Amino acid sequence: MQSEPVNLAGAVAQIQDYWDPHIVGELNGQHVKLAKVKGEFIWHHHENEDELFLVLKGVLHLEMRNRTVTLEEGDFFVVPKGVEHKPVAEDEVHLLMFEPASTLNTGNVRNERTVDRLRRI
Repeated sequence: MQSEPVNLAGAVAQIQDYWDPHIVGELNGQHVKLAKVKGEFIWHHHENEDELFLVLKGVLHLEMRNRTVTLEEGDFFVVPKGVEHKPVAEDEVHLLMFEPASTLNTGNVRNERTVDRLRRI
């Protein structure tokens, strides 16, 4: 259990690779995750989990089959469970995400970008 404050900028600075989420906190069965992202991720969905994206730095485009949501610094968006989406970042983006601890980063897809064991900061 976490008992100290987390400095988000300091925690993000420890992340070396894009699309490699790290756990920075837990609450009520949810993980609080940080990630650096750049480029395009993959199309995927989460059958049973909603997924919150909060942009700490940069601009993130959440492509969905029927629209694209653009998030700037300080914006957040919840992708509802079952909605196919693909995050895209033209430049480096720092993200904070809230999602159930069981959520796999690639959702219904398993490939080289799947992270089965998340590291903690």
